[in-house]
Order: sequence, then structure tokens, then C-alpha cells
Amino acid sequence: MQENPNILSSTPYLGIISIIPGAIAYYLTGLQRGVDHFIYFAAVPWACTMLVEGLMMIVAALVPDYLLGIITDSGIRSQVTSPKLIWKYPIYYIYYHKYATLGLYNNEFLGLVFEDQRLGRGLTVSGDYILKTKLQVEMGYSKWVDLAILLAMVFIYRVLFLVTIKIGKV
Repeated sequence: MQENPNILSSTPYLGIISIIPGAIAYYLTGLQRGVDHFIYFAAVPWACTMLVEGLMMIVAALVPDYLLGIITDSGIRSQVTSPKLIWKYPIYYIYYHKYATLGLYNNEFLGLVFEDQRLGRGLTVSGDYILKTKLQVEMGYSKWVDLAILLAMVFIYRVLFLVTIKIGKV
């Protein structure tokens, strides 16, 4: 872990920059109250920031200069909109945006009940119904599983970076 000391120094700062703006955005927009909802809301951007940092360290270790690194990173990110057979279906399951978005949807909508404002008949719509039908969220597992997958991806990217550095020294 000698080649990757920045994980120890960057983790608390990435946490702070996830919590402070997260608190402002979370409470000003009136999202669900509750400590567990806020912790999840702040943990997802923290994990995503750690993921992007790990990915960029891998790219930086593989390419010779800064400009080529930026071009390579944008190429990696734009491939998700490329041909469906090659990129969309396999990448959908390994790209971190899926787990972040689905987890945040579950965090906000599960357990809520909305009144129908248009008809005014006292009808209600559950958050579960909105997740399943309108947002088409996979409901087979909890939001904490999504967060665990994101954290596992952080670990995998750090290991890949370490392997990349070790191979580059040979």
C-alpha cells in the first residue's frame, strides 16, 4: 500500500465534501427526514467520488501525459451510450451510476405515500408503486446492497490501481 498513500489522506476530505454540500441540498429540498436517510444520501456521493478518483488513478498510471488521460477518461465514460449489445447491457451492471441512482431512489421513495392532487378524491399513491411502475427500479434488494456494491467497486478500483502500478514498475 506504499504506492497508494493518498487513500488515507483523501478519504476524510472526500467525506467532508460529501457531507457539507449534501446537508445543504438534502434539507433545503425537503427530502425525507431521518438520520439514516441523510447518512445514505451523503454516503453515495462519497462512494462515487472515491470510485471516480480510483478510476482516474488507473487511467493516469496507464497513459503517458495529462491530456491523453483526460481524453481516455472521457472515452471511458462515453462508451455507455455506444452500441447496446456491446456496451449497454454488460456495462449497465458494472457501471456505478446504476447502483447510485437506484439506491438514492429507494432512499427517497420507499415508505412514502402521496396524495393525488389532480383528481382530489383522496386517492393515494405509494412510493413503492412509483418505484416499480414509473421509475422501473429493481426492487429485489435494499438500498444498502447498492451502497455495498459501490464500496466493493471502490476497493476493486484501488486494487486494480495497485496492480497497475506494480506491473508498470516491472
